Amino acid sequence: MSKITMQDIADALGISRVTVWKVFNNHAGVSPALRDSVLEKAKELGYIKNNFESVSHSEEKTVSLIVSRPDSSTFWTNIIHRMAQELSRYNVNLMYTYMPFAYTEGFTMPAILTGDVIQGAIVLNVYDARLIALINELNVPKVFLDTVPQIHNRLLRGDLLLLEGYSTLYQITESVLSRGLKKVGFIGDTNYAKTNLERYQGFCQCMKDHHLEIDDKLCLTHSIGIFSYYQEISTFLDSLEILPDAFVCASDYIAHFLQIYFSEHAGRIPDGIVVTGYDGSREYSNIDGQITTANVKTSLLGKRLAVQIVYRMEHPNAPYELTFIHPEIIYRDSILY
Repeated sequence: MSKITMQDIADALGISRVTVWKVFNNHAGVSPALRDSVLEKAKELGYIKNNFESVSHSEEKTVSLIVSRPDSSTFWTNIIHRMAQELSRYNVNLMYTYMPFAYTEGFTMPAILTGDVIQGAIVLNVYDARLIALINELNVPKVFLDTVPQIHNRLLRGDLLLLEGYSTLYQITESVLSRGLKKVGFIGDTNYAKTNLERYQGFCQCMKDHHLEIDDKLCLTHSIGIFSYYQEISTFLDSLEILPDAFVCASDYIAHFLQIYFSEHAGRIPDGIVVTGYDGSREYSNIDGQITTANVKTSLLGKRLAVQIVYRMEHPNAPYELTFIHPEIIYRDSILY
């Protein structure tokens, strides 16, 4: 008697072989009723007995979300919620593992990450080079959303997803220059995240291509304390005797601090000032719908991260991937008063 195959099961049920394959590989897209029918037919034909010691409806797995300050903004919580929803379709549990925002002497990795409890890890909102280096050594499939400039992409032992910043900020800067504005500054900590650095590089290239000088005095790019953004931005703006025509910001988070500052110092911008952002976050009501920004679809990003870690767990030896997510640019008036 010939060996029973997935095609035999598919033919017996009048369905595709792909559907049968999905059932036995725990993939989404098959209804519970059809899944049960496939398993019953497999038992009836002897496929399970001949090919598996035992088959469960799905093998439960656990992925660790290695994250720092997940509740710091709705940007992160939206990504996480959608990620958890998507992973549940693959019968994968999402488990929080909290990281400090900065490495301190004596820090040790949580034991849950070094045992055999988790089958994969997604790294989110961790921007400390020493912490990233420790996470990078974990012997589990990993997916990183962004990283730090100090660690080269090829040193990461996992897949890397980046929000595209270089060409996006180039185009945003070009939209500012097209209005006849020539004196433009940039605000964003380029040491904090690789995406921030690439956004600054896109800004610089656009200025150079338009034969405009980049005035370092108008650019705040050094390290900014995560709990002192407004204070440091205010000090920087206070130090400028003459403000530029516009500020290109690395994020909406930064742009909303500029709006707060200028609302308190309206006399400095009698004719207003152009400010742009990045992220498309709606949590900053003082700039929502007013400035040019890059709209990051956080729900789709969360789903994309989930799909990537599932792939990485199924194919741990596949070449690591670098993926750029291109946000849609939303052009607006961008003049703050």
